[in-house]
Amino acid sequence: MNRLCNSLEPKVMDDDMLKVAVREQGPQEEAGQLAKQEGILFKDILSLQLDFQNILRIDNLWQFENLRKLQLDNNIIERIEGLENLTHLVWLDLSFNNIEAIEGLDTLVNLEDLSLFNNRISKIDSLDALAKLQVLSLGNNQIGNVMNIIYLRRFKDLRALSLSGNPIAEAEDYKMSVLAYLPDLVYLDSRRIDDHMKELAELKHQYSLDELKHRENQIQAKLENEQDLRKELEKHRAAFVEHLNGSFLFDSMYAEDVEGNKLACLPSVGELLEAYKDKFVIICLNIFEYGLKQQEKRKAELDTFNACVHEAVRENQEQGKHRVAMFEEKHLVSLSAIQDEADITSSEMKLVEYGEDITELYNVLMTLEMQLVEQLEETINMFERNIIDLVGLFIENVQSLMVQCRDLETHHHEKLLEICINTLEKILKGETDEDLPDDVRALFVDKDTIVNAVGTSHDIHLLKIDNREDELLTRANSWCTQLVDKIHQDEISRNRRRVREINQYIDHMQSELDNLEYTDIID
Repeated sequence: MNRLCNSLEPKVMDDDMLKVAVREQGPQEEAGQLAKQEGILFKDILSLQLDFQNILRIDNLWQFENLRKLQLDNNIIERIEGLENLTHLVWLDLSFNNIEAIEGLDTLVNLEDLSLFNNRISKIDSLDALAKLQVLSLGNNQIGNVMNIIYLRRFKDLRALSLSGNPIAEAEDYKMSVLAYLPDLVYLDSRRIDDHMKELAELKHQYSLDELKHRENQIQAKLENEQDLRKELEKHRAAFVEHLNGSFLFDSMYAEDVEGNKLACLPSVGELLEAYKDKFVIICLNIFEYGLKQQEKRKAELDTFNACVHEAVRENQEQGKHRVAMFEEKHLVSLSAIQDEADITSSEMKLVEYGEDITELYNVLMTLEMQLVEQLEETINMFERNIIDLVGLFIENVQSLMVQCRDLETHHHEKLLEICINTLEKILKGETDEDLPDDVRALFVDKDTIVNAVGTSHDIHLLKIDNREDELLTRANSWCTQLVDKIHQDEISRNRRRVREINQYIDHMQSELDNLEYTDIID
């Protein structure tokens, strides 16, 4: 049976409830008093127990961002919600509630153990994101369709499943079906599965399993193919030449060209159009192949730059570490000498010498950093010039190829206009035997009408070519600008971090020196 609302009023999951739960489940005695005084941050809580609270709605859990275990059983919860930020959750108990649908779990990618025992669920779905799921408890629900079992085949790590108390579990072939369709299960309804039973179940359902595996293989192959296509498209996008490896641009020119499509049925226009398309697609393929080659060059240039920066930073860091190690080795000797020094004058001299060593180390580290800044600035400027030149050359050559596309379009326009004028003259003289569609014949009433129709088609084509060229150039220039800006910004951030590290280290050393001087004065 499902948990019903009792005489108590449903509770709201607010901060007060959460603070009480955290305090009661936290450390006790002296540690508990200390935690009570200092307060416990919700983000530090790893386990939270909220069972038997008469909670109607899950809320206010966003602060528990590092929670691993959440217990919400024996409440009156109706919907799974409010768990989006609990991405580290491994164990979730929502048993004995009033939940009707599985939902709201898409971000819980680390969940391994999920209990929805004793709810009102009729369908197993919406668990796709839980790739690490190992234990699933769905007993005492309303699940009746065998397709729910097949759905669970996608969870390769699932080892324990509970479905007892559902209509599906009352079927005569229930156990054998589960074992056949989920061969990696170790426990079913809290009982360990016998290997011999698995073999019998597989034999009994062999035909259905073979069909199912065949369909799954087809689906998997389709998904892999789609994934490959997406990766390929992303590669083309990175080169700014997506959809230029075929007739996409040409087809798009005619997709909205009403007049051009009408005129395509004229005698000899079909052949003209085919020849135009073939030449146009060849130019698009030239742009496409050239774009991929240039993308490889840009990538190689960027990889070389990153390698140079990494090596320069590494060498500089090694020099800095070496100088710090030398200082700390001398620092230990200096500390011992100062502490053992009985003569005040000698002690003061050693303290001054120690202070001078700190100043010298600071100057050395800052000099190293300034040298690195200058070195990286030169490297960045050289890369900037090279990448701008590469992008500029790419754009220049693409523009020349796009000019060829426009020349082809202009040539086609002139030939089409010539055919249309000849056709108009024949129609006006009654010398044509062609049975033209009414919407096409309506264009041949006079010269202005047909010239306007052909001109409109030509304008549409040129606009498509211009827009594709503008898009390519804009994206290429934008990529170049953003990349260079990011590299400069990254270097500024790196320099600031390094200067901050140096200052923090020197401040720490100076603080130790100040403490020595203070101790020396007291003594």
